[in-house]
Amino acid sequence: MLLWLSANWGTLLVAALLTAVIIAIVRKIVSDKRVGRHACGGSCGGSCGSCAGCSACHRA
Repeated sequence: MLLWLSANWGTLLVAALLTAVIIAIVRKIVSDKRVGRHACGGSCGGSCGSCAGCSACHRA
């Protein structure tokens, strides 16, 4: 087991870093959604004219 870990430490490190980045991105998206920010970059607060991707922010 120790031999396998020493032979693959670089791969394991990269996998751990990528996992941490993906978790951080998902947490940021969930946090922004709870606060009311949307993926389109606009505030989408009230009037649809101020939001560039209105159809993406508001479901019909």
